[in-house]
Amino acid sequence: MAARCHAFLRMYIQTLQVFCNLAESGSFSKAAQISGISQSAVSQQVRALEKELGVQLVDRRRSGLTLSAEGQVFLESCHAILSIYSQIPGRLARVDSDAVGEIRVASVSSIGLYELPGRLSAFRESHPGITVLVDYKRASQVYAAVLDGSADLGLVAFPSRRTGLHMEVFDEDELVLILPPEHPGACREGIRIQDLDGERLIAFEPDIPTRKAVDKYLKSFGLKWKPYLEFDGVEMVKRAVKVEGGVAIVPRKTVTKEAASGELVVKELRDPPLCRPLGMIFRRGGARPPAWKSLLEALRRKRNSGGGC
Repeated sequence: MAARCHAFLRMYIQTLQVFCNLAESGSFSKAAQISGISQSAVSQQVRALEKELGVQLVDRRRSGLTLSAEGQVFLESCHAILSIYSQIPGRLARVDSDAVGEIRVASVSSIGLYELPGRLSAFRESHPGITVLVDYKRASQVYAAVLDGSADLGLVAFPSRRTGLHMEVFDEDELVLILPPEHPGACREGIRIQDLDGERLIAFEPDIPTRKAVDKYLKSFGLKWKPYLEFDGVEMVKRAVKVEGGVAIVPRKTVTKEAASGELVVKELRDPPLCRPLGMIFRRGGARPPAWKSLLEALRRKRNSGGGC
């Protein structure tokens, strides 16, 4: 219904603009050219206005057309209406930027700690009155929080569709192999997946979507492995790789600093690469918190992944 009302309003506004073009050009043919429609369409729209208002707006004579007294009054009203209509987008934008309130976000740590900060910085600058509260949870808890209303927005990797939720992939990240610098494979140019057989593989816990994707990936190469250690967060996985001398497959953006400092060595997975989609989830329908659309746009803004996805 709202879409129909908006379409009708737009059509009516266009008709008022056509009338202004006619009055200011003094010619049906010129008004048609300015409006981008046919001359007969201009004539039909003016006649429809006259019929609706019950007055003659235009005096049509061989010497040319002139506005009637009613037409002059209507023209002034058209200018006022069109002026107000043109101000609507700017006024709506100011309402969004001046909004005050909070948006509750539930996120898995690998997105909340490594993907979110850069995307939120510009949003917070343009929306100083909005507080974005980020709560770090496991993926299953993120879905539950969005469904029960304790979170307005959820951020998960490998998002899945759920009843009552809208799901959208907003970016993707490359998964890479990490090793400690003293590992024998750290100096080799390329490591085949098959070379991981028998390694101390540090993994995420089995219920984590990224772990499931890694299991499936390794299985596609015929590898049957049992993780040496399992953790529910990437920080513990990275630490275990350093301490235990093992290897792990993690999102590239979570090891940017360690790779730059030389604490860990990063090897790309190839043939094929392994990528993880990053998704936002939120409830369908219902009221939205202030500056909601601006936050979604900030999340959709692509950032350089530095990988091969």
